[in-house]
Amino acid sequence: MELLTFESLPLPEQVLQGIRDAKFDICTPIQSKSLPITLAKKDLAGQAQTGTGKTAAFLITLLTRLLENNPSPAPTGKEGPRALVIAPTRELARQIEKDALLLGKHCGLKTVCVIGGVDYEKQKNQIKAGVDILIATPGRLIDFYKQKFFSLKRIEVLVVDEADRMFDMGFIADLRYLFRSCSAYDKRQSMLFSATLNHRVMELCYEHMNNPVRVAIEPEKAVVDAIKQVLYHVGQHEKFNLLLGLMKQEAGKKVLIFCNTKIEAEILEWKLNHNGFNSGQISGDLAQKARIRVLEKFQDGELDILIATDVASRGLHIDDITHVINYDLPQDAEDYVHRIGRTARAGNKGTAITLCCEEFAQHLERVEDYLKSKIPVSWPEEELFLEEKEGKPPMRKRRGPPKKASSHRNSGNRPGNARRPVRRKPNASRSRA
Repeated sequence: MELLTFESLPLPEQVLQGIRDAKFDICTPIQSKSLPITLAKKDLAGQAQTGTGKTAAFLITLLTRLLENNPSPAPTGKEGPRALVIAPTRELARQIEKDALLLGKHCGLKTVCVIGGVDYEKQKNQIKAGVDILIATPGRLIDFYKQKFFSLKRIEVLVVDEADRMFDMGFIADLRYLFRSCSAYDKRQSMLFSATLNHRVMELCYEHMNNPVRVAIEPEKAVVDAIKQVLYHVGQHEKFNLLLGLMKQEAGKKVLIFCNTKIEAEILEWKLNHNGFNSGQISGDLAQKARIRVLEKFQDGELDILIATDVASRGLHIDDITHVINYDLPQDAEDYVHRIGRTARAGNKGTAITLCCEEFAQHLERVEDYLKSKIPVSWPEEELFLEEKEGKPPMRKRRGPPKKASSHRNSGNRPGNARRPVRRKPNASRSRA
């Protein structure tokens, strides 16, 4: 398809200034396909993979719509916001806020982000002081709304981002409640974006939106060509040794490592730092302020390695991530795509490395079925397994019994008859593990 330029679109000068500040020039496919529809004030249901520019697409429309409508006097808290953007995770909401402040820098509109885990009173006072654009996760938003701090009847633009994730996280009842609480469907413009527009997502669209136009961008292509994928089969007990060798061999500028559990993320952070790497981790146990500090350090280059659970697989937009490493193969096939989508952004190239051990090998077929292709396998040579520095991570009190998976990570902790990983390229007749 022919890609549009932002300058060719009927946008207010204030919005164009923000686009220039962001150094945007040529629209991405989802922007080229959706903006002519949404700028004509039609509702839209958009399907696009992560990292394709859909956030900018709905923000540009939102800012344009608010500027074109006759603006009301300075907003007050009771009147409520003119635009509402709902996101499933805190990280995604914060990223949308960051993009909104950049693109809307010259628009004179007040933007507030409301999420859990941060100062409750501060957010409440920000809303009471008045807001034009409210960006929020469902839980904290409903909490404030039910206390009648503001109304949602003034909403001119409503956006739902990552709708499929809303279903996965159990937010659908909250989302329907918010739709019903907003201005009437034919009195506002609504946009919904999702990685998949399945039946349940479209049912939500037709129920609460005004004849939305459906737009899909290459749904059959799960992973962009700029991402080089490679998979290593490795025994669980030597996975960390292989990781050390890969870290030395690849020498990425910024490396994002995914684990399946927060306990594993904490252990891996300690072990990498203990072995001379500069790393930090974000997971469900980390307070929101601490999460923000770690993300900012990674963004600014103070940390070379960020370790995360799937809390960061969507909504994490950090420039120059050169490598994504799946230390644990994800159980959900879509999570694999969202994880590795953190690299090769904005026209750059990236590498996605997956370590497949016996604990999570059963998920590989599901991931490859979703990709509609096999992940290329590389067989690690002996010298790629590096010895780790001796030591054990400090224990901390946890509720419930310890996870079985936490005891095998240090080399030598498994019994002597533990299965060894494949280290050399097998004969041609050998099948994949």
